Amino acid sequence: MKNNLLKGGLIAALVVALVSIGLTAAQQRPTLTPEQLERLTIRPILGKEGMYLMPGFDGALSGGNIAIRVTDEGVIIVDNKFSYSYEDIIRQVASVTDQPILYVLNTHHHFDHAGANASFMPRAQVIGHENVRVNMLRNIGPSASPDGAPRITYNDKTSVHLGNAEVEAFHFGCGHTNGDSAILFTDQRTIHTGDLFIWGERMDGSTLAPFIDYGNGGCASEWVETLDQILALDFDTVVPGHGPLLRKPEIRIFRDKFEQMISRIRTLINSGTSRDEIISDLDISDLNWPLAPDRIQAIYDELTL
Repeated sequence: MKNNLLKGGLIAALVVALVSIGLTAAQQRPTLTPEQLERLTIRPILGKEGMYLMPGFDGALSGGNIAIRVTDEGVIIVDNKFSYSYEDIIRQVASVTDQPILYVLNTHHHFDHAGANASFMPRAQVIGHENVRVNMLRNIGPSASPDGAPRITYNDKTSVHLGNAEVEAFHFGCGHTNGDSAILFTDQRTIHTGDLFIWGERMDGSTLAPFIDYGNGGCASEWVETLDQILALDFDTVVPGHGPLLRKPEIRIFRDKFEQMISRIRTLINSGTSRDEIISDLDISDLNWPLAPDRIQAIYDELTL
């Protein structure tokens, strides 16, 4: 057990170090092709009045998805990509409305979702779960500047009312991090899940897989329960953390795949499989989630604590 704790701690430290090292590179504005820029252009969410999407497919080139709610009294957005994304977001939102962005909600603290917080703060209220602020203030890197930490935080739930729109933010427990929120546009039955739910491929064509940020309170053991609470909400349209617009059934598919993965790891642990053996003995090829060996071992460490 001591060995597992030590190795688990080393992996968590390594993950934090690698994320920190990668922040600087990921915060540099990439050169995108015209085709890539077109994929990232704001578009209406069909059938959802006043709802728009600025797409995002990965944590490097395109950032996370931004959900946008336009009202006659101002604009609410969920997430804001990278530190350099502010001007692009302002420009694209201005192409569909002359209303100002008044509220910015964070699904979590990562630099590809909340990197532009500081730029919005002079003119908008930035809101996040209390652990979003804690994580930003604790971490090192351009995404974790104290200037970008939300000044308005909540514990379990909060709401924003603007014009004819109501937006509810829910924290149901840990998963991707310990500060994840699912953000529901109640009148439009549309939800932004952050990275609790991702789907499809990155812009380079590689496959997205769930990432548990152990350095920032993430966990595998409660992720399914967190998704179950999201599924209990009233919505039909889903903005994932990364990937295309989807529907509720896709969250159920993701949830069931995650449950299968955890069940298989637990079964191997109970049969005596070692930390080293778990890499070769675990078969999740049918789930189509290419998880690196260290990520599988990190889950092993969590489940054997």
